[in-house]
Amino acid sequence: MAERWLAAWGLGSVALGGASLLVPLYIVELGANPFMLGILAASAAFISAPGALVLGNIADRTGKRRVFVLTSLTTVTVALILIPFLSSILLIIGLNALVWFAAAAAAPVLNLLVTIDVPEAEWQSRFALLNKYQGWGWSGGLILGVTWTTLLPRLVSPVLAQRTFFGVCAVCGGAATLASARLLPAESKISANRPNTRRVARHLTNVRQLTVRGATFPFMRGRFYWTTRSFQPAQLLDRLTQRLSLYFVAVILFFSGFSAFFAPLPIYLSGVGYGSGEIFVLYLVSSLGSAAFYVTAGNLVSRYDINLLQTGGLLLRAIALPAVALVGTALAASFTGLLVSAIIFVIIGLSWAIIAVTTATIVTRLAPAGTRGQVLGIYTALSALAGGVGSVLGGWLASKGYMIAFGVAGGLVFVGAILVISIRYVSTHSREPSLSTG
Repeated sequence: MAERWLAAWGLGSVALGGASLLVPLYIVELGANPFMLGILAASAAFISAPGALVLGNIADRTGKRRVFVLTSLTTVTVALILIPFLSSILLIIGLNALVWFAAAAAAPVLNLLVTIDVPEAEWQSRFALLNKYQGWGWSGGLILGVTWTTLLPRLVSPVLAQRTFFGVCAVCGGAATLASARLLPAESKISANRPNTRRVARHLTNVRQLTVRGATFPFMRGRFYWTTRSFQPAQLLDRLTQRLSLYFVAVILFFSGFSAFFAPLPIYLSGVGYGSGEIFVLYLVSSLGSAAFYVTAGNLVSRYDINLLQTGGLLLRAIALPAVALVGTALAASFTGLLVSAIIFVIIGLSWAIIAVTTATIVTRLAPAGTRGQVLGIYTALSALAGGVGSVLGGWLASKGYMIAFGVAGGLVFVGAILVISIRYVSTHSREPSLSTG
């Protein structure tokens, strides 16, 4: 039964995966400029944290968890129904923010629900299973986007194809809502078998997992609620070390770079001549590339110095981001241009696998004793904040020139990479374990 409700949530993730790229492409068709795309992405980044914190706390206090999942799916569905009927870009940005607020609000509840009636020793595998269903759903939404926006424009206009794809995503969200209403555990069962939330939070801080959406959608952090439950700023600031502080600065820089690149990317790709279907293909191959390389990246962590490994992943991405603009300028939307761009997007996905696998490990190894959960909370908060600020920065710079925007994005990631490798040469204290793994 648990797998059946997870499949229902996976169907909801299909709607989210499709909408993640469909909304920016749609407002581009309506005449949005790069700065508007920056605001669109920033609103998703800034709204997700309050969604997870506020509604996660309400769900904990009231014990009403089913209703939050169902409300989340219903909100996503209604918003996707309304968007194609709107011509105001600002209203669409607002509804898009509501979609990601709702999605973020469901995240902490889902992490709790997968542990119902499951021995604590198996919780890690349940979190991985939830992540797998979400990843499959997200990729499924991109695959649907490729198919729908490639085939339908042969019969209707591109904008009408996009509007009808909103309907497809809404159908997925509505079906997920109905299936979840039938398959989610009853509130009485949830209350009777509710696990200790502190134990759940502790297990989630130990999870090293890849989120497929992070390869191309660095605007939402999935474990924000759980990693900030025990946050005590005064205590942590008193024990903050030089190496950890330096790494936090690096996190701000490279996540700002990621977001500065991805926020205006849809309008850039449209501008060089790619259709919606081709843009969906590029995002899809990047996501699949990250998923395919995840296991290999995990194996590399056990064999090589971990901060050296992350530096390599960041440098790879720092080169790849501005390379997208170079290829677009040189080859435009030709078949060769699409092929070379697809290779670069695969590299962007591979680099994300390395970064995602190594980041949580580096953070926890640098954390002073007894502060692991709090340090992960700060990392999650900083990456979310950087996602919002970077999005606005990228949109603003792209209005001056895409080469400037993508060059600055790559530069921020590059400087972040230099800071990561420089951690090895900062003096350590006895309470800080070494980052070297081989």
